[in-house]
Amino acid sequence: MAEHTLSREAYGRPRSTVRTVHLGLGNFFRAHSAWYTEHSSADWGIAAFSGRSDTHVAELSAQDCLYTLVEQGKELHTEVISSLSAVHTGHDLDAWRGYFASPDVTVVTLTITEAGYVRDSSGALDVANDAVRDDIAALKESPLTGTVTTAPGKLVAGLLARRDAGAGPITLGPCDNLVKSGEITRRVVEELAAQVDESLQGWIDANVGIVTTMVDRITPRPTEADMATVAEITGVSDRAPVVTEPFTEWVIEGDFVAARPAWEEAGATFVDDIVPFEHRKLWLLNGSHSLMAYAGPIMGRETVYEAITDPTLRSWVEEWWDAAVKYLPLPADQLSAYRKALVERFENPSIRHLLSQIAADGSQKIPIRFVPTLKAELENGVVNPGATRPIAAWVLHLRGYGPVPVTDFRGDEVKGLVVEDEAKTVQNVLKWLGIDNDQVAETVLRQLHEILEA
Repeated sequence: MAEHTLSREAYGRPRSTVRTVHLGLGNFFRAHSAWYTEHSSADWGIAAFSGRSDTHVAELSAQDCLYTLVEQGKELHTEVISSLSAVHTGHDLDAWRGYFASPDVTVVTLTITEAGYVRDSSGALDVANDAVRDDIAALKESPLTGTVTTAPGKLVAGLLARRDAGAGPITLGPCDNLVKSGEITRRVVEELAAQVDESLQGWIDANVGIVTTMVDRITPRPTEADMATVAEITGVSDRAPVVTEPFTEWVIEGDFVAARPAWEEAGATFVDDIVPFEHRKLWLLNGSHSLMAYAGPIMGRETVYEAITDPTLRSWVEEWWDAAVKYLPLPADQLSAYRKALVERFENPSIRHLLSQIAADGSQKIPIRFVPTLKAELENGVVNPGATRPIAAWVLHLRGYGPVPVTDFRGDEVKGLVVEDEAKTVQNVLKWLGIDNDQVAETVLRQLHEILEA
């Protein structure tokens, strides 16, 4: 039975000065960048704002912003993380602007998922999106007080507040599964800023740095059983624990224009060219996750562990990896070791990573995880079944096969690709992905039935 709740007084953890702001108060952020900040030296407190859900705000507020991190490997390890100094709901714009206006704050990080950047099919800011249009109108009318709801709108609102306060340089660091995440962030921020105030671009050029990062740490949703385990082991009643694996990786490219935490002390790597690392992770780890997330539930598999230990699914994952590694400019022995390490991570029975959790927002994931390899193979005159099978699995998901419902930022758009005739559906999906090849369509159509019959 838990004896007490988490408190800073009990643990001797005073709040650090807020010097970093984070948008997206989810489990991954708390297992990743908050963990790196915890294990770095100096006084770097984080003020974190919720994204889609406000659940963790109340829970963490009641615990002095402390929480238990549970690493589940061969042995179970727990530690209390204290790098969060404040938590806020995402609609607390007064607090958001207040932090941006403070010279103490010099870094802003993001975990908002692919959908949070609100881009259209060309990669530009989706100015046809109602929420984006509303943000632009609100900031045009009231630059320092307008109500905004999208992440690009919030970033521009923050930058307007910082310029007005004369608070100096600041660096933005996106931490989502996106290739060239820094470029993506810069584009949506600058395009929204241009719609609001053309003079803001000059200030951004002089005062705002935007880095690119590659992040990796498998972090499933904690269950009531996890909370009970924390209580049993630590004697603490924690309503916001984070469960994760021992492995973690953070690769960062770009210049910080002001002070930052010494994340390298916790193992972060700073590089000149991040693209090979991004592709390695996005294609091999995230790609295999998506393949398992769409095919696995149809085959009665609920978790990554169940999927990777299914011989058929495992063979499809290896088939996809064989296709993707051809286009990764990294040493073969490193790629082989990375694949072996992924299998070991996926086969960790202590990590209950739900495939339904991974399946969300496929419209944002399929184009960047599989299409580059598929198109590269086509340029070489090859229709590679390893690269087409994930698309077949996604088509089945969109058609309603399996127990996982379609949850997608562009749900109406991608569901609209589905028609009664499955061959026509395949053609619609491939056209939406920018692929016009009869042999690819025939292969995907055949693989639909292979997955259903597996």
